[in-house]
Amino acid sequence: MSPFLDERIRRLVAAAESEVIGYGGVSAVARATGVSRRAITEGMKELKQRKRAHQSVQVQSRIRRKGAGRKRSMDKDPNLLADLDRLVDPVTRASGDPESPLRWTCKSVRRLAEELQQEGHAVSYQTVGELLRALDYSLQANQKTLEGSQHADRDAQFVHINRKAQGYLKQG
Repeated sequence: MSPFLDERIRRLVAAAESEVIGYGGVSAVARATGVSRRAITEGMKELKQRKRAHQSVQVQSRIRRKGAGRKRSMDKDPNLLADLDRLVDPVTRASGDPESPLRWTCKSVRRLAEELQQEGHAVSYQTVGELLRALDYSLQANQKTLEGSQHADRDAQFVHINRKAQGYLKQG
């Protein structure tokens, strides 16, 4: 049943099973299900609260408490975005205009993640990709993988597209 349960329901089911078992139930259910002991004890607290407040039962739409869960990388590491911007800036293609409608980098997200990790940031390449997309960057591969061989003037193509886009934007 585990794949069909969300985090909250899985916690409550595990807690109910451990209560049925009695002494040693939390450990037994934790070993059998992979749900952490802490989550099971939290589920037991939730079940006890529900039993006490049985008259005023409300359907809970949240799976986690407000503020629970993993903190965002930006919240844990406020220098991450500035350091990423500094790494991307030398290889950013935007005709020198930071407000350009087309901004792209040829540096891979994996390489950027490695460089950030070497500077002491705990970041994955997926997070780097999300941050770049949030900054309106387009990731452009140095070599086409599906459409044939690399064009000699690939960067010039993007500069041309960028200039055209700026012209059209000025014309409305």
